[in-house]
Amino acid sequence: MDWLSATFLIALLNIVVIDLVLAGDNAIVIALAARNLPKEQQKGAIIWGTVGAVVIRIAATLAVVWLLKLPALLLIGGLVLIWIAYKLLVDNKDHDISAKPKLADAIRTIIIADAAMGFDNVIAVAGASHGSFLLVVLGLIISVPIMVWGSTLFIKLVDRFPIIIWIGSAVLAYTAAKMITEDRFVADYFHANPVVKWMVVGVVVIGVLALAYLKKKSATTVHITDSGSLAIPEVLEKVANIQPNDSFTASRDKDGRLVLVKSRS
Repeated sequence: MDWLSATFLIALLNIVVIDLVLAGDNAIVIALAARNLPKEQQKGAIIWGTVGAVVIRIAATLAVVWLLKLPALLLIGGLVLIWIAYKLLVDNKDHDISAKPKLADAIRTIIIADAAMGFDNVIAVAGASHGSFLLVVLGLIISVPIMVWGSTLFIKLVDRFPIIIWIGSAVLAYTAAKMITEDRFVADYFHANPVVKWMVVGVVVIGVLALAYLKKKSATTVHITDSGSLAIPEVLEKVANIQPNDSFTASRDKDGRLVLVKSRS
C-alpha cells in the first residue's frame, strides 16, 4: 500500500479516529491512577505509564494483524468489532480504579488497566490497518499524544457533542463490515459482486446505529405496568438516585409538563 495514496491516508485517518474514540476510557484510567500522587510526580506517572501501555498495545496489535491473515479470523474479528461498535454507544461504563500513592504503583496500574481495557482498540486498529504494520505504528504515534495531553479536552468535546461517539461507532461498524467482506472465505464472492459488498457494509453500519438508538431510547423510557404503576429503567434510576423507599409528589412545570419531585421518607 503506497503511503501517499488516498487508500493509505483514509486507512490512517480511520485508525486515528478509532484510537481517539476508544481512548476515552483509557484517558480516564490514566487520570484516576495518578490523581493521588504529588503534583510533581503525576506527569512522570502519566508519561511512563502511557509509554508502557503503548509498547504493549503496539505488540498486541501487530500480533493480531498477523493473526487476522489466517483463514476465518478476519471474519470472526469483524463480528467481534460489530459488537464493540454497538457497545460503544449503549454502555454506561463505571471506572473502579484505585489511586496509588507511589509513582511505581501508579505506573503499574496504568499499564495493567490499559492492557485489560485495550482489547477493543487492538481488534479495531488491526482490522483497519489492512495488514500494514506501518499503519498501526503511525496511527498510534499520532493518536497517543493526543490521547494523553488532549484527553481532557476530547472528553469535554464528547460530552458536548455526543455525535462524535456516533461517528466513531459508524467508523468501527464500517471497519467491521470491510473485515467481514475481505475474509479469504468470502472475498472472491464480494470482489465479483461489489454492489452486494457495499449493501452489506451499509446494512452493518445502519444496523448498528439503529439498534443502538432503539436500545438507548428504550433504556430511558418509563413504562406503565399492568397495575398502572410506573416502571423506571435502571439508567434513570441511577441518574436520579432513586431508592425503593423514595416517595414523590406531582406538580407541573411552566411548560405544563408533569414533574415528580422526590422526597425521602
